[in-house]
Amino acid sequence: MFMDKDFLLNTETAKTLFHETASKCPIIDYHCHISPREIYENLHYDSITQVWLGGDHYKWRLMRCAGVPEKFITGDADPKEKFFKWAGVIGKGIGNPLFHWSHLELRKYFGYQGVLNSKTAQEVWDLCNEKLHRPDFGVRDLINMSNVEIICTTDDPVDNLEWHAKIKADTSFKTRVLPAWRPDKAMNIERDAFSGYIEKLGEVAGFKINTFADLKAALSKRMDFFASQGCKLSDHGPDYIPCTLASEAEIEAIFKARLEGKFPDKDAIDKYKTAFLLFVAREYHKRGWVMQIHYGCRRDNNIPMFEKLGPDTGFDCVNNTASSVDTAKFIGELQRDNTLPKTILYSLNGVDNASIDTLAGCFQVDENNIAGVSKIQHGSAWWFEDHFDGMNSHLRTLGNLGYLAGFIGMLTDSRSFLSYPRHEYFRRIVCRLFGEWVRDGFYPDDIETLSEIVKGISYENAKKYFNF
Repeated sequence: MFMDKDFLLNTETAKTLFHETASKCPIIDYHCHISPREIYENLHYDSITQVWLGGDHYKWRLMRCAGVPEKFITGDADPKEKFFKWAGVIGKGIGNPLFHWSHLELRKYFGYQGVLNSKTAQEVWDLCNEKLHRPDFGVRDLINMSNVEIICTTDDPVDNLEWHAKIKADTSFKTRVLPAWRPDKAMNIERDAFSGYIEKLGEVAGFKINTFADLKAALSKRMDFFASQGCKLSDHGPDYIPCTLASEAEIEAIFKARLEGKFPDKDAIDKYKTAFLLFVAREYHKRGWVMQIHYGCRRDNNIPMFEKLGPDTGFDCVNNTASSVDTAKFIGELQRDNTLPKTILYSLNGVDNASIDTLAGCFQVDENNIAGVSKIQHGSAWWFEDHFDGMNSHLRTLGNLGYLAGFIGMLTDSRSFLSYPRHEYFRRIVCRLFGEWVRDGFYPDDIETLSEIVKGISYENAKKYFNF
């Protein structure tokens, strides 16, 4: 039967592990892009189009690939027309993880057991909208239905974190919603908006930023504020991890020239970004924060559409420029003076899996390591890799070259409150893989130990790693 309760679970061991252990674990969604304001205000959606297509560039991209005119994607078409276009596309979305995710969401939140396509679009439209208009179907209700224990949003250093404070003060809502520090705008010295952003950061910090030393002081002050609001982790989205070392005088000169309107060349950009990342990493180490680095993406490739719609609208691709040499040098610089924080490395390019896993193994030595949980993590398969094959490849490589039992598991990396079944999808794949290894004689049929590993990957390892 299509996507029944044993979906993806092809052995008895897999079924036991999922139904008795994985499915019962709460969700720790330690990286996402949902709005804390919408959580506080308990947003209610007007239609399934708003919740599914309002900001999901994964779906927009698939619709474009299927030849849907932009009017029905990000344009001014009627919401029902947009949904019907999406239904026609996803009904033929064979091989794409959106097909599975969408149907898991329909089952989880709306109780729909059928298949969404052009023939069923009307009944799904009616069913979903009827439920969404109920008073008990706001975003908080969706979070509660999903058994989400902790959410970490993505927040800029200039953010006042007003909505996080309001959520924390509301004792009626049990899910913890914590900020996560994303300082990319202060690092991207090559961008047109850099100088204006530095000025704004100075205003928020309470003093004018004229030098790189001033910038470091402002960032440190804002980190203290974020920490006071419960922040325990950072996130960075560079195209690659640089490691071009330079003196303080060189960095100050590069920074000064940029504030004067002179754009740096590639060498100066790498020197500045290296100095920036080394500084913030050492600050994270002092505070006990986790550093996440997402790399391997080339963004905003379609210039006319970027100028029309802005970033994160479906025009990014996998990048091939990541260098294990520079990544190793960068981490080694931090290890040299014992300032390496807990670090999660994600590459959008699956060819980097073995590089990350073997590199991580070089830097796990730490007297303060968490028992059973790796200090340097190979972050879960994400974006263009968070499909069945990508997750399997990630898990197998980590198992082959690292300590899979110490892995901190899945995250949504999403802007949608209906995305939590991605954790279910991931957990089903983990249980399937373990069941296959037992079936094929690669691991003993020891359900007790296997259950401990599955519970760790699904929930417990993340809770320990981030000190939640």
